[in-house]
Amino acid sequence: MLVAASQRERITGVIRQSPIPALRLLSVNEIDSTIVLKGTVGSYYHKQLAQELVKPLLDGKQLINSVDVSSK
Repeated sequence: MLVAASQRERITGVIRQSPIPALRLLSVNEIDSTIVLKGTVGSYYHKQLAQELVKPLLDGKQLINSVDVSSK
C-alpha cells in the first residue's frame, strides 16, 4: 500500500532538487495551516526564488518566508 507524502515532504523534496545549493539547505515546517520556510541564503533573489518554488504546492495554506539574507 502506498502512502501519500505529506505536504511538508513534497515541499521539502522540491526544495532539495533546486539547482541552487543554498536553497537545498532550507528547512520546511508545517504548523496548522501554515508552511514556514527557514534558513539563510546569500541574496534576496534566492529568498524570492525559494518562495516561488513552494507556491504551487501550498494547496490553500499560508506561506511564511522566514528565510534570512546574509551577504558573507
